[in-house]
Order: sequence, then C-alpha cells, then structure tokens
Amino acid sequence: MPLRLSRRGLLSAPLLALPAFASVRAKAAEESFPAFIAAVKREAIARGLKASTVERALAQTRFLPHVIELDRHQPEEVLSFEQYLEKVVTPERENAAQRHLDGNWDLLYGIARRYRVAERVIVALWGIESDFGAIMGDYPVPSAIATLAFDGRRGVYFRGELIAVLRILNERDIAFPEMIGSWAGAMGQCQFMPSTFLRYAVDYDGDGRRDIWGDRADVLASIANYLSRLGWREDESWGEEVSLPKGFDTKLAGLAKRHPVAEWRRLGVETLDARPLRRRTDKASLILPGGNAGPALLVYDNFRTIMRWNNSTYFAAAVGFLADSMERG
Repeated sequence: MPLRLSRRGLLSAPLLALPAFASVRAKAAEESFPAFIAAVKREAIARGLKASTVERALAQTRFLPHVIELDRHQPEEVLSFEQYLEKVVTPERENAAQRHLDGNWDLLYGIARRYRVAERVIVALWGIESDFGAIMGDYPVPSAIATLAFDGRRGVYFRGELIAVLRILNERDIAFPEMIGSWAGAMGQCQFMPSTFLRYAVDYDGDGRRDIWGDRADVLASIANYLSRLGWREDESWGEEVSLPKGFDTKLAGLAKRHPVAEWRRLGVETLDARPLRRRTDKASLILPGGNAGPALLVYDNFRTIMRWNNSTYFAAAVGFLADSMERG
C-alpha cells in the first residue's frame, strides 16, 4: 500500500505563492493575533507560570503566515514501502548510524542500561528523526505553534502545546532564541512536540537543563526514556523479514492478528535464509506493508511500541531495519 508523505516534520518546505485573497486574510489575522496572545498570557499566568517569563516570551512571538500555508497545503509524495525504505534507510544513513554507534558507545551503553532500550534502536530513531541532529528545522517554535493555535483548525491541540512551550521556557530548559524546530512545532534532535518534551525529555548529564537541541547525552537519553515509557521490552526484537510458503493465505496477515511463533512455523513461515523461526517472544503478527507482492514482516510487541512513537508501519519498519544494519551491541 502506498504511503503519502507530507513534509511536516524535519524539512522546511519551499515558500508557497500567496494569492491576493490569502494576503488579505493574513493581514487580518495579524491584526487580531495580539488579542489571542493576550488571552494566552492570562491563561498561562493563571496556570502558575511566572508572569515575567510569559510576558517576555509572548512579546517575542510572531504570527507566521507561511506556517498556515504549509499546514493548509502540505506537499505529499506517494511512496510504496520499498520506495520509502530506499529513501529513509539509505546506505549513507546506515554508514552514519554505524559511525555514531561506535563513536558514542560508552554514552549509549550507559543509557541503554538505565532505560533498558538497545543502543542500536536509540541511534536508529535519532537518525530517522533528525539525521543525527543535522536537520532540526529552522522555525522559531513559539511563533510556529502560536500561529497554529491561533489559526483554529487544530486550535485546541496547539493551544495546549503553546502552554507547554511557555512551561519549558519557565523551567529554563532552553532560551527563547534557541527554541527552534519544524514548522509544525517538533523540536530538537528528537523532534519532540513540547508536551512530549515535558513528559519524556531528561537531563541525563545533570547540568540542570533538558537540552534536546545541543546536548547529545540528553538527546539520546530522552529518546531512550520515551521509548521505554511507551512500553519497549529489552528482551524482545522488533521483528524480521520472513519468507512465506507458496499458496500462503495472506488473510492471516495484519497487526490485529497475533499467533504463537510455533504456529507461524507450522504454517511454513521461515527466515529469509530458509531456517526455522526462532522463538523470540510468545506471539507475533505477520504484516505485508507493501501488499501481497511485497516483503513479509513477522513483528512483535516492540514493533507496536515504535508505532506509538509514530503511527506508521513504514516508519516502524525503517527504524527496525536501520537498527539491524548496525553490527555492534
């Protein structure tokens, strides 16, 4: 099944041409934006945030018409599963992942022991979310989120995220000018939304700040903590690509269908090198993300945990394949 990829997360989309009526609407929005900001200021202070922090942050927050255009007209790219993997799990990214695993081994080893998440999985998520910190976005997060909250299409959600932004600034984890991310508000090398940051970001090196922008220890530990809290099981694999016998009933496939590994063996499901399946967990699901003619994956509960991070079978499989490409750990 093809996947429609919008350019929401990491990469800034090209500037879209604004028709005349949109320019008029943007001007009207800018004129009423201060009233919205004033209401948010009252709410944040009522919630116990320091008035001086709230006032200073919101005084620097601006309406960004381009963010509305991106939200309304997200360019999409339709990819098959194979095309998606070729785009995301490239040889270059696999090589970079190996280098980052080896170069940060001592740090990763300590994080993995604390949070019970494999080093390779931490690096894989880091690589796919921000290309190992190389692509974090270049939008001022407070202004981007305030714009989306003011717009109203998803106003309730983004208003909550804006309060979370102010709480992060109130707790001095990051200064206003350094709080950058995607146009949709995903922040730092983990690409956490502000509310996710508040729940899962950690100060691993004990310097008093949870810095997912520039502190590698905090970045990697925050990824591990988030995945651990989502339910990662350290004694279990994410899954593996398998071969199916001729005439296999593909109606048995689907994440909602779980069978004992022994049952999959009985049905003739094997590893790609024709060896019997190893019992990695009690039950597994068979999925066909590329359709009946594409690869077959036997996946375990950890696959579902990755999908709680990003609800996409393509994404979860890419994380698994990138993690498996690394040799150490």
